[in-house]
This record gives sequence, structure tokens and C-alpha cells, in this order.
Amino acid sequence: MNRHQQYLTPKGMKQLEEELAHLKSDRRQEVVAKITESHDAGGVEDNAEYEEAKNELALVEARISEIENVLERGVVADKSMVEKGVIGFGSSVDVQDRTKRRRKYQIVGSAEVAPLDGKISIESPVGKALVGHRVGDVVEVETPSGVNKLTVTRVR
Repeated sequence: MNRHQQYLTPKGMKQLEEELAHLKSDRRQEVVAKITESHDAGGVEDNAEYEEAKNELALVEARISEIENVLERGVVADKSMVEKGVIGFGSSVDVQDRTKRRRKYQIVGSAEVAPLDGKISIESPVGKALVGHRVGDVVEVETPSGVNKLTVTRVR
């Protein structure tokens, strides 16, 4: 993977584009209106609402910049780029650990990571360990608590 490129799934690219459109069209105007209202209501000195609204606008602008940067470097990569049955970018994977606990992961780029939803980075220890493997393979993953062995049970 090229470090300058940001790999995204088609769904991840669409979500970022939608978030950017929302931030630019709706959210930014909402915060600017808050700034205007709080300024008109109490000036700029010792006005907590005004300061809070200005900080909120800074956060919105930072997120807009972050998304634009990701999209500028964004490359849509999907499962068709990977051999069928082999874990790669965009793959959804079911694994079982040595305690027979089952987990589902989707291998994504860093901009789409959502661990609670099972979306893990291709650059994470688990993501790196799984890439290139197939159903039935036992994969060793180095974790802070030691080596964990995962058996690949399904690749989609």
C-alpha cells in the first residue's frame, strides 16, 4: 500500500462524502448562526456561549479539512482486488479464538476503523496477521497479553 494513498471501501468513501456534504452545507451554517446569535445577545467579552460556538466551528472546520484530506488521497479498493477466498482489503472475516469465542471483522483502511462494529484497520496487528490467509488457517497475533491464535472460519 502506498503511504500517500488512503484506501477506502466503496461504502466508506460514500459515507465520508455524505458527511462532508452535511458538514459544509448544514452543520457549518448552524454553528455560524449560533456565533451570530450569541454575539448579538452578549457581545464577545466574557460570553461563554460565543466562545463555545467559536470552538465548535473550529472543530467542524477541522473535521472538514480531515475528510477533504482523506478523500483527496482516497482510493476506492474493494474485494475484487483480492483473490477469492483470500483475506485482503475489504474482506469480511469470521474467526474463532482458542476459547472458541467467535468474532467478525471487516478489513478496512484507517479512515473507516470502527472496532465496536468489527471494522479493523489493515494496518492493525490483527488486520496484518489475517491478510493473505484462507478458511482453516490458524493465524498468530501478537497482543499485549501475549500471542493469540485465531482460526479463520469464513471469508467473504
